Amino acid sequence: MPELDAVLFDFGGVFTPSPFTAVADYGASLGIEPGRFVEAVFGPYSEDTDHPWHRVERGEIPLLEAREGILALGREQGMQVDLFGALKALAEAGGGAVREPMVSCVRELRGQGVRTALVTNNAAEFAPAWRPLLPLDELFDAVIDSSEVGLRKPDRRIYELALERIGGVEASRAAFLDDYEGNVSAAVELGLHGVLVGDPFEPALARLSRLIGA
Repeated sequence: MPELDAVLFDFGGVFTPSPFTAVADYGASLGIEPGRFVEAVFGPYSEDTDHPWHRVERGEIPLLEAREGILALGREQGMQVDLFGALKALAEAGGGAVREPMVSCVRELRGQGVRTALVTNNAAEFAPAWRPLLPLDELFDAVIDSSEVGLRKPDRRIYELALERIGGVEASRAAFLDDYEGNVSAAVELGLHGVLVGDPFEPALARLSRLIGA
């Protein structure tokens, strides 16, 4: 019997390369300190704020409005921060390349009777691009898209919603994988077992295997 009843997965940075790395590299190419540029684009990501990117991830504003807001905030800090330029750089860096070992891991978990959910911070406009990359109905009991539910990580309510939608699993009986440390920390505070996914991502799979008891 698996040691856990459920595993929750982030999308970008788990099933595909981390968007933060590509955007940081793009900022560096513009001569802007990478961490400063990433925060200008995505806001303080370990918080849930009214930054335009956070608002678009909660489905409150469209992507075009977020772009204008980020441009304005960047100008206040003496930077030209074009969201669309950053997203183009992400796409060119292979942001849509699927990590097949991670997909195989989900299939194996489901074969063991472990429930699974995808919990992603995303923009509504991106759904036609990212959703076809994975066989969502085959892999997950629930897909929690921040732009659809009006909640985004690290708000603990999005983890609680995911656990509820896969059958009311107790937090202590679930693990959560994400490439952003703040999102993992929020899940751990709720009682989940956190797994930070880095590059390379294989150590995260090994840690999850230990947690599952495989």
